[in-house]
Amino acid sequence: MDDNNVFYIRDLFSRNLKRLRGSANISQLTLANQVELSHNFINDIENGKKWPSARSIGKLAIALRVEPYQFFLSESRWNQREKEILSTYLDDLEDSINKTLTDYRRRYIPNGANGHGGDGKANEENNSDKASDKTTDAEQLS
Repeated sequence: MDDNNVFYIRDLFSRNLKRLRGSANISQLTLANQVELSHNFINDIENGKKWPSARSIGKLAIALRVEPYQFFLSESRWNQREKEILSTYLDDLEDSINKTLTDYRRRYIPNGANGHGGDGKANEENNSDKASDKTTDAEQLS
């Protein structure tokens, strides 16, 4: 393996460690304590100055709740994965909002009110009854 490949892999690892740590909302110090490494060593890994052992990579993966291979994914793979995660999240959010709206409509809006509760026939029947009542009232006055 030539030096360019080594540099690329080290750079890839350090960028992904930063990204994964940031996603987990964990500071370098907290991560260092969890994996029993020094804060300086975590900082040096993220800056591409040092390289972790296989054992340390395993500890980092466990602490960040990721698979070890995720430290070696290219940025284009991350972007694709982030889009998939965002899409799934938005679909779940949309489903949750729709279920909540449906539940609130059932609980708090009487059937037929505002066009959401029922099939609309109740409003049509009430309106036609009111119209016939008005006709009857008008006829009675004449």
